[in-house]
Amino acid sequence: MTNTGKWVLGGIGVFFALFVLFWAAILYYIFSDSEDEVYSSGSGGTIAVVELKEEIISSESIVRQFKKYREDRSVKAIVFRIESPGGGVAASQEIYEEVKRTRDQGKPVVVSMGSVAASGGYYIACGASRIVANPGTLTGSIGVISQFMHFNQLMEKVGVASTTIKSGKFKDVGSPFRVPSEEEKKYFQETIDDVFAQFLSVVEKERKLPHEKAKALADGRVFSGARAYAVGLIDTLGTFEDAISIAANKGHITGTPRIIKEKKRERFADYVFGSLASGFQGVRQEVLGRPILQYSLIKP
Repeated sequence: MTNTGKWVLGGIGVFFALFVLFWAAILYYIFSDSEDEVYSSGSGGTIAVVELKEEIISSESIVRQFKKYREDRSVKAIVFRIESPGGGVAASQEIYEEVKRTRDQGKPVVVSMGSVAASGGYYIACGASRIVANPGTLTGSIGVISQFMHFNQLMEKVGVASTTIKSGKFKDVGSPFRVPSEEEKKYFQETIDDVFAQFLSVVEKERKLPHEKAKALADGRVFSGARAYAVGLIDTLGTFEDAISIAANKGHITGTPRIIKEKKRERFADYVFGSLASGFQGVRQEVLGRPILQYSLIKP
């Protein structure tokens, strides 16, 4: 092969490699769940808005945002907008700890409750400097729940059997292939009671409520924002804009605050498949991603 031929082949190889890298970068961009930051104009200091608008399954995104804005000196306060019925125990606890850490390190955190901020949604709100709710907000629902489905009767009807080999008598507790024994129900109730005590302790400490009063409020019922204010579960009745004003005051911001928040960029697949992709994602989360122990308001 002549030198000219080698140069041509080399050039084709380099072009092909660059072509592959280019399209790999494009595909990563359009399919990734990345975020862009959006700003509002304002003459005063900056307030960051963190939004939770879903069931609490994972803490990763919220924790990351709080850490970023806590370390950003240009951000004087954070407004945490909560629209959630709660969710997983561990994820709720992780978010609460991050909210509390931000508050304790001197950066004000003001929670603005939307239509629902219940159970785990209320748990994480307890870590804030101030809790603001609309009069009609549904909040509270202080408690823990765990639910199991059982397929044993259906399996018997269709002639399907299951065999389980385990190392200990409680290893398959909650199995959908059989009804739990009374001993197993007692064991799981003890676990529920332990996790509930952790929730109750946070409410007592953060809301400065006597134990007996907190316990009386923690029977799983929901409260309107107006009722929650009357019994001491929140600090102020007001709107999202009121929460912004309170955060500006706590952050010593004069003038109109500049608002910054992350806006999640929709994936290319969502544009192409629309509600079909969202539906499959919802089924996947319902079947595979739902935590066993939940600080969650059960929807009618």
